[in-house]
Amino acid sequence: MRGYVREVDEYLEHGEGFAGPEPKRRIRNLLDVSGVLAQLTPIAPRSATVEEVRRVHSDEYIEKIRRHSTTGGGLAGPGTVIGQGSYEIALLSAGGVIAAVDAVLDDEVDNAYALVRPPGHHATAEEGNGLCLFANMAIAIQHLRRVRGIDRVAVVDWDAHHGNGTQEIFYDDPDVLTISIHQANVQVGRSLGSLEERGSGEATGCNINIPLPPGSGRDAYMTAMDRVILPSLRRFGPSFLLVGCGLDAGAYDPTGRMMLWPDGFRALTEALAKVCEGHLVAVHEGGYSEFLAPFCGLAVISTLRGIRSEAEAVFETFPRSETDQHLQPHQRAAVDAAQRCHLGVQACEHFGEHLKQSISVPLGERQRGADLQRSAR
Repeated sequence: MRGYVREVDEYLEHGEGFAGPEPKRRIRNLLDVSGVLAQLTPIAPRSATVEEVRRVHSDEYIEKIRRHSTTGGGLAGPGTVIGQGSYEIALLSAGGVIAAVDAVLDDEVDNAYALVRPPGHHATAEEGNGLCLFANMAIAIQHLRRVRGIDRVAVVDWDAHHGNGTQEIFYDDPDVLTISIHQANVQVGRSLGSLEERGSGEATGCNINIPLPPGSGRDAYMTAMDRVILPSLRRFGPSFLLVGCGLDAGAYDPTGRMMLWPDGFRALTEALAKVCEGHLVAVHEGGYSEFLAPFCGLAVISTLRGIRSEAEAVFETFPRSETDQHLQPHQRAAVDAAQRCHLGVQACEHFGEHLKQSISVPLGERQRGADLQRSAR
């Protein structure tokens, strides 16, 4: 069974504009008409308690959100507006992720997708940022550790924007591995998400940033997955994995300049689906293309379910160039740099012969070859 934190009216009514509910509404509707929704186990969200939120955020910050939410609005931080009722919906968003991790640990579902809003990965302990009020994943991580007894937790965040909040909250914590693969040189908060930001003290090496050049597509992401993300996860050995599922790394997103299509998100999800024996919750973060984000979300969720929806076939005939999906030299250089920084020279030498073979045939060509073989069966 695969779980889905079901939509509630509050998730779909709060806010407007490009950060409004429409992409999320369309994800839910596409899941419904494609038949995927009927194959998922619904998980009822609940509101996080103040005590649960306090494990990450200060009392002063929590009170600030509550006060502005009830007195006409204000700012939680740069670019992050508090509106009427924001406090309650932010608690529901954080609680929805807690409900998802509990459902996985209680064997009610094998894995889950938390389609919650507002997002959370830019929020720090003392400040909102980038549309995020409470740090949903961080709050769930502290619940996993303090209530459920999970000792080591990893985060893989593929939102186009660096997961600065998650990084800052766990920067000196050696029992949480935070990995962010994102568009390079886009600053959110106090961090650029650079390679050199690796954690501090005993946690040095437990924060991994993989900044990719704008225009990176499937092959750049999957090369980083194979050479940096998966080896880092194996080395760390987490007992639970949270995925910051930002769909704004997709082509056509108004807030990013990356080039992932639904098949790229499917490949990323397939690569992580068996980590931690499948103890995985994907948490919705960004994704603002009303046209493309629903299909990217469908690809992630149907992959977690272990099926391929016929609705995804729309993009197999969509007119687009495969060239932008192939690994380019400057993208390869960015992954090389991340591998040297986070795994060392020995890792690069270990991958050397494999890389010579794999780079000689672009990943996109190998994927098309595999597709042809499947169609011939």
